[in-house]
Amino acid sequence: MIINALVFLATLTTMEGVAYYAHKYVMHGWGWGWHRSHHEPREGWFEKNDLYAVVFAGLAIVLIALGTQGWHPLEWIGAGMTAYGFLYFVVHDGLVHHRWPFRFVPRSGYLKRLYQAHLMHHAVEGKERCVSFGFLYAPTTARLKAQLRAMHDGPLRKTDGDAATAQRSEPASVRNDS
Repeated sequence: MIINALVFLATLTTMEGVAYYAHKYVMHGWGWGWHRSHHEPREGWFEKNDLYAVVFAGLAIVLIALGTQGWHPLEWIGAGMTAYGFLYFVVHDGLVHHRWPFRFVPRSGYLKRLYQAHLMHHAVEGKERCVSFGFLYAPTTARLKAQLRAMHDGPLRKTDGDAATAQRSEPASVRNDS
């Protein structure tokens, strides 16, 4: 039982690194065809980017099935992936992108930092020179702002709608709320 819990927790923790690299090098690389929809204002409930969730859920299901057939500890790896997917759904899809029927904008603490970091990720048009590729960990807003300024030779002056919330607003990279 203890080993199963450790495998589950290790997988849950490791998934943030897997998600970071998948987001930076797959979704903002050769997989941009699916992920582009996530950086554009969404119309309707689903976007093409949701296919990534389907792929990861399918992999978790296969691991859980193999684990229950005797290939331990694969079921706990699959369970850890599923738990990470649930947290991603709650934080990323619900909190940041408001894909839930209620809206909550955090005003302080860890959730505010995650929220602002993801908005800064969306402050850049296209797939190049973005910051903050993690989902449950985010560097400080000051660090991300400095990275954006360095990569873009000064502050961003994006004036179109913010793809993270599909609302017109001042870009997160130039807001003074660090």
